[in-house]
Amino acid sequence: MVEKKYQILKRQKPWRDAYFYQKSEVLYQLTYAFCQRFLPPHGDRTVDQMVQAARSGKQNIIEGTEDGETSTEMQVKLMNVARASLQELREDYRDYLLSRRLPIWDSTHTRYQTMQDYCRQHNRVEDYQPFFGKWSDEEMANIALTLCYQTDAMMHKVLLRMEKEFVEQGGIKERMYAARTGYRQAQEEELARLRREVPALRAEVARLKKLLEENEIEDKG
Repeated sequence: MVEKKYQILKRQKPWRDAYFYQKSEVLYQLTYAFCQRFLPPHGDRTVDQMVQAARSGKQNIIEGTEDGETSTEMQVKLMNVARASLQELREDYRDYLLSRRLPIWDSTHTRYQTMQDYCRQHNRVEDYQPFFGKWSDEEMANIALTLCYQTDAMMHKVLLRMEKEFVEQGGIKERMYAARTGYRQAQEEELARLRREVPALRAEVARLKKLLEENEIEDKG
């Protein structure tokens, strides 16, 4: 009999492999460098707010993914916290550009599409870090805005998928019930199969016994 396996814990993709996590890590490192270069080290609460928002986005993705093995509800909650933190960070970058009358690069800007393509195709800190000391505040802020939008879009898709999975599969209580029920059903099916085989086995034993007896008579004769 092939043993059936029933899954209770959800299989989670490692958070380090998720593109939206990788982009959130870029945002944290980029924000830290941005604040050091372009914002005053003391007397401006914006620095702490931006760095903490970037860190919260990254850390809540990690915690949500880890908790998601057992609790879809907690994962959704923490992923939404991460999204809210990155949306807050996005507004801080937008405010920075607007308050200094620096352009927000939209589709009419000559560098817009190049920026979009680069951010879409590059997810790791190593792809951006060499430019942290070279980009102007306008460049860094627009790159950060783009990463915020792209990360948010990715996380939105993940949350929609999680919602669909929850509707179809339920949470851990439903998975535990399904696993227990499935195990019992498999046991009952195996027992029924064995019971169906008993008459055939008995008949085979009787046939072999009779054949053995006939052979013994022939040997004596």
